[in-house]
Amino acid sequence: MKPHSYKLRQHRYSTINHYYSVTTCTNQRIKYFAEFNNARALINSLKKSDLNGLTKTICFVVMPDHVHWLFQLKTHIPLSSVVAKVKGRTSFSMHKNKSEKIWQSGFYDSLIRHEKHLLHQSRYIAANSIRAGMVEQLGDYPHWDCIYLTPMNN
Repeated sequence: MKPHSYKLRQHRYSTINHYYSVTTCTNQRIKYFAEFNNARALINSLKKSDLNGLTKTICFVVMPDHVHWLFQLKTHIPLSSVVAKVKGRTSFSMHKNKSEKIWQSGFYDSLIRHEKHLLHQSRYIAANSIRAGMVEQLGDYPHWDCIYLTPMNN
C-alpha cells in the first residue's frame, strides 16, 4: 500500500440505498483497459454487481488506466467489499499472468448527497473521454454508459 492510502478510508462509511461515486486506478497506471476485451471484462464485472443485487449502476466510464463508477449501494455489504468484488472479478476475467497485479490498492469515493449532485457527477463521468481528448463526441467512445444519457453515433 502507498504510505498515505489509509487516509482514503478514514471517514468512509457505507449506507444502503445511498449513491457513491468511485474512482479506482490500475497498478502503476498501466493502460490495461486500452485493450477492448479487458475493458469489456470490467464492464461485465460492473453489470454482475448489479445482477447480484449489490449495486444499481447509474453511470460509468472505463478509461485506459482507471474507471469512474457512480452507483447506488443496494446491500449491507460495505462499500470497500463491493469495490473489491468488482476488482477481483475483473482481474480474474482478464488474467493472463496470475502474478500480475491489475489494480492499485484502495479507491477514491464520494457520497452523493442530492439529486443535483447526482446529475452533475453523471455528466462529469460520461464526458471523461472527451475531456481526455480521446474522442470528440460522447457516442464515439465505446466504454461508458449512463441511465440519463443514450449513447449515439452520428
